Amino acid sequence: MIGPTPKHTFYLCDVAVDFRKGFDGLSGMIQDYMGRNPLDGSAYIFMNGSRNRIKILIWEGDGFMMCYKRLEKGTFDHPIVTKDGGDYQINYDHLLMIMKGIKWEKIERKRRLEMLSY
Repeated sequence: MIGPTPKHTFYLCDVAVDFRKGFDGLSGMIQDYMGRNPLDGSAYIFMNGSRNRIKILIWEGDGFMMCYKRLEKGTFDHPIVTKDGGDYQINYDHLLMIMKGIKWEKIERKRRLEMLSY
């Protein structure tokens, strides 16, 4: 599949990023600012200062893939992310809500059985 999937681990950058940055510039942000390895197969999410553009950078094993979305009207919600040991992790459901314009801080998630994969 092309693009982020639920199998990815997602990390959201908590500062606005200059969207002139490409693959190398965003990789540098992942290493220098977020303290993570851009080659670990995770999906890294960046927003511009106006929060009307979002980029997702993913290492695919043999190269980087970048997804880019620009809103024609409105903004993306940037959830409050706390820096706990350099970790800015969100889950796939939160990414989908951000992309669809849903504020998720007040959404209550019902308990579900989580199966372990072996």
